[in-house]
Amino acid sequence: MATGPDPHLSMVRDVSPRTPEGCEECLRLGSPWVHLRLCLTCGHVGCCDSSPNRHARAHAHDEEHPVMESLEPGEDWRWCFVHEALV
Repeated sequence: MATGPDPHLSMVRDVSPRTPEGCEECLRLGSPWVHLRLCLTCGHVGCCDSSPNRHARAHAHDEEHPVMESLEPGEDWRWCFVHEALV
């Protein structure tokens, strides 16, 4: 049961995608991705958990930037990787 807003929402900033053309790491590696996620703390663009490399999750863990949003057209949601929940 939720007790209030996710405390990680305080880390959300007004960001622009650093690599709007795709996943930052996948572009560098020449690797494919499925869907893109935008870090709402720094603007990193990573690939989703359905992608082979799961760079969004890795970024959230490594950089301690837990809140991402979908960068897919027509999608409007945010996810906290710490709480594994929509925020």
